[in-house]
Amino acid sequence: MTEKKLSRIGELFLLDKIRQDFPTKSGKVLVGIGDDAAVIRPEAGNLLLTTDMMVAEVHFDLRFTTPYQLGFKLVSVNVSDIYAMGGTPSYILLNMALPEDTNMKFVEMFFLGIKEAMSFYKIKLIGGDISSAHKSMSLSATLVGYASKPVRRSGAKAGDRIYVTGNLGDSACGLELMRKIKKPVPIQNKTKNKAQGAQSNDHMRYVPFKGLSWTTVEPLLRRHLMPIARNPKGFAHKATSMIDISDGLLLDLTRLCNESNVGARVYIENIPLSNELKKTASHIGISPVSLALSGGEDYELLFTAQTGKKVKGIYIGEITKSERVLVDKAGREKPFTAEGYQHFRISK
Repeated sequence: MTEKKLSRIGELFLLDKIRQDFPTKSGKVLVGIGDDAAVIRPEAGNLLLTTDMMVAEVHFDLRFTTPYQLGFKLVSVNVSDIYAMGGTPSYILLNMALPEDTNMKFVEMFFLGIKEAMSFYKIKLIGGDISSAHKSMSLSATLVGYASKPVRRSGAKAGDRIYVTGNLGDSACGLELMRKIKKPVPIQNKTKNKAQGAQSNDHMRYVPFKGLSWTTVEPLLRRHLMPIARNPKGFAHKATSMIDISDGLLLDLTRLCNESNVGARVYIENIPLSNELKKTASHIGISPVSLALSGGEDYELLFTAQTGKKVKGIYIGEITKSERVLVDKAGREKPFTAEGYQHFRISK
């Protein structure tokens, strides 16, 4: 069964498999997979809706990514958008355009990644759409969530402090490693990895530079291949504005500043860099700070809060009236621009 291709089994078989693999058992889901639309009983609070697309050779490369990792990441990047609004994710709709020669084993592992991410974030699949594709694979998910008081990008005020929830640049460094490794790395969730002996010498096949260890590169690869969205539950009520870092610190901070009509001062020495990033970046010959400023796909949260508020975050700067500058260790200021990944922009 796992060796069959979609061109032989057809759409109805795939739909039946989705219904079997993703049963919807919830008193709040009145109609799940199978009808023209799902029916859910609304929860208290404001309804949040987000969607994110992943296109082959734009957002992922199947030569370097396993279907399991792809499924897990698709869910995580959408959950991150709900978290960035201070919300709680609840339901997901999945859309897939797959080439006809896609192997059923690929589909099964893709579904497994989705299922484990859904279990991790406690969300349910309630519908979606499937289609054949001539060449390129295209995937998207729509996520439904709730928030009693959504946190927007437009609430930052001059004098607010700027925070991030964790290390930056790890995912970008992981991507650089993947470009050197040039093959999929069998990273799954941490429980499975321990069961499979993730620290065995076999994993050294995926270390592209002498002087590095699996312990050093694994967190970087994991951050890129299977990012975990950061839940703001403990501080969202204190945040004046928030955005997730998907396209790079400087680009996403620029977006927040534009929406709030403010500036920002960022202290470079305050930007959190992991030891793994510092060590690996030196082998690659790339500045770890550059990766942290414009690398993207860390899916940490960038948020602001009033001075004096105690929040669980790493302080990196403050909101200003208009100037947007980076400050080095010597106190020298340099204007920053929206550096990071942008669709449709031609690389110079």
